[in-house]
Amino acid sequence: MKRKIIKIDEEKCNGCGLCLPNCPEGAIQMIDGKARLVSDLCCDGLGACLGHCSEGAITIEKREAEPYDEKKVMENIVKHGPNTIKAHIEHLKDHGETEYLNAAMEFLKENNIDVPVGDEGEELTPAHGGGGCPGSRGMDFTNNEPVQAASEEGKRQSELRQWPVQLHLVPPQAPYFKEQDVVLAADCVAYTMADFHKNFLKGKSLAIACPKLDTDQEIYAEKIKALIDEAEINTLTVMTMEVPCCHGLLALVKETVEKSERKVPVKHVVVSLQGDILKDEWI
Repeated sequence: MKRKIIKIDEEKCNGCGLCLPNCPEGAIQMIDGKARLVSDLCCDGLGACLGHCSEGAITIEKREAEPYDEKKVMENIVKHGPNTIKAHIEHLKDHGETEYLNAAMEFLKENNIDVPVGDEGEELTPAHGGGGCPGSRGMDFTNNEPVQAASEEGKRQSELRQWPVQLHLVPPQAPYFKEQDVVLAADCVAYTMADFHKNFLKGKSLAIACPKLDTDQEIYAEKIKALIDEAEINTLTVMTMEVPCCHGLLALVKETVEKSERKVPVKHVVVSLQGDILKDEWI
C-alpha cells in the first residue's frame, strides 16, 4: 500500500539520537552512528520525531510501505513502561487516529495493562484530549483572559507586495526579491499574529513554507540558495512557531546559508501559539 512514512536523510543525520525517545513506536534505531528507519510496520507516519531533529534530516514522504500494525507497536511500547504507553496514546489522540487508538486500548485490555491517565487524572480514552505532539495538540483559547481590544476603525492596508508566496512557487529571480529584505515564515505564523503585516511584512518580500507537511525539502533549499546567491537579498528573517515541528525550517536555512556563496544576515523570530514574540534575534 502507498502511505505516509518518515524518511531519514543519512547525509544530514549527525547521529545525535534525539529522535529516538520521540519515537516510542520503535521504528527508529541508531545503526552505525546514524538514525535508521528499521520497520515500516512500526512507523505510523504522523511525524512525532520530526520536530526533534535539529538537522532537519527527517521528513515525511508517501511511498509503498507495509501497513502500520498498532498491535505490533504496542508489544514494543509496553516494554518501556507506563510513561511510554501514555506518550503513545496521547500521540494517537492528538492526531485523531481513532482506529489505532481503539486497537491500542484493546491490546491493553487483552493483556490486563492499566490504561494511562492524563495530567488531570482523567483516563486517556478517545473521548478526552491529551498532550503528546505539541504541534498537533488541540487547544482552546476562548476562556483566556481578554486582552485590550485594538481599534478596528477603517480598513487596514495589506503589506503584501508580490504573488506567489509559497516557497515551492516563488521565482527567486523576480524583481521583488532582488536586493530586498525577505521574510521566510512558517505557514501558521501569519494566522497567529494579529499584526504580522504591520510589524514584520511591511517593506519586505515574503515566502512561506511548512517544514512538517511539505516533503520536498530539496526544492526549499534550492529556492533559498537562489534567493541568497542570485537575487542577492539583503537580509533573511525566518519566522517559526514555538512547536517542535517548526524547528526544521531554521535548520534548513542554516544549512543552506553555509552552502551559499554569499553570506546574508539571518534573524530568527519565534512566535507563541497566541501570537506573542518569544524570540527575536540575529543568528
